[in-house]
Amino acid sequence: VIFNSLSATNLSMKYYFTLQFKMLNRKITEFGLPPILGYLLGCCAFIGLSWYLFMKIELANYIYSFLGLSFLSLLTDIKRNDFLKSCFSDNQYYQVRLIENLLLVLPFVAFLILKNNWSIALGMLIISGLSTFLRTNNSLQFSIPTPFYKNPFEFTVGLRKTFFIFIGAYVLTYIAISVDNFNLGAFALGVTCFTTFSFYAEPEEDFFVWTFSRTPASFLLQKIKIALLSLTLLCLPILVSLGIAFPQFWRVLLIFQSLGYLYLVAVLLAKYSAFPRKISVPQGFLLAFGVWLPPLLVFIIPFFYKKSIQQLKQIL
Repeated sequence: VIFNSLSATNLSMKYYFTLQFKMLNRKITEFGLPPILGYLLGCCAFIGLSWYLFMKIELANYIYSFLGLSFLSLLTDIKRNDFLKSCFSDNQYYQVRLIENLLLVLPFVAFLILKNNWSIALGMLIISGLSTFLRTNNSLQFSIPTPFYKNPFEFTVGLRKTFFIFIGAYVLTYIAISVDNFNLGAFALGVTCFTTFSFYAEPEEDFFVWTFSRTPASFLLQKIKIALLSLTLLCLPILVSLGIAFPQFWRVLLIFQSLGYLYLVAVLLAKYSAFPRKISVPQGFLLAFGVWLPPLLVFIIPFFYKKSIQQLKQIL
């Protein structure tokens, strides 16, 4: 609808959005899904997670709007906007930015309206419109210090890319303790864990694996040990704070953290079971089943481990 509404004088804008749409379809196809099925699954996942968040968290409307607006930072990079300025006139440039911002927050706004949060939805629309004029330098000129050594490059790189998500999780922990809401603190712990899972989404070059003088089993064991230690370092502030503030829930915290460890191991092994390719659709479905039915991890983890050994034998 947006594409067809662009006038003949904005053919370059229409071409730009058509190209972006085709590139998105190509990425979904490379993942192993027909684009229509990819969009359908994406919508179902978005709606399901949104409902779950509003059912479990009292302050879900504010957290939800924050998550939606945080995605706008992806569109404010200076290099990206310099490229857009070189392609469009000033008027067209701001139109492109406005359309992109609205498309990004529209699903969040629609769900907020569905939950009768009209004022917050309107606020998101206003902020997304104002951010049209915002340009930031996402490629920082300094290195953010991390508690990790050079070996776990996934966590070093991942933390620097998602730094503000962890800051937000720690802030949510403080708010949870202030308002005496354990569920909000548990959500912050879940955000921390699930963010680290994304660190293993992209496979490294097979050369960097080939340089290891290890057997596949030894390589995987070392990777798992480093991943678990790194996740512990990131979750420790939240675990200690919640454990002190809500001592009656320490067993629940241990269960949450243990599940985080199991999911991280499953994601890591899934990555190397497809290496050097990306995780395929069947592997993604297995991981999804493990998330919804944790007991299945007893079978999923050994399966991914055997597949990882087979794949790594060709490289190590």
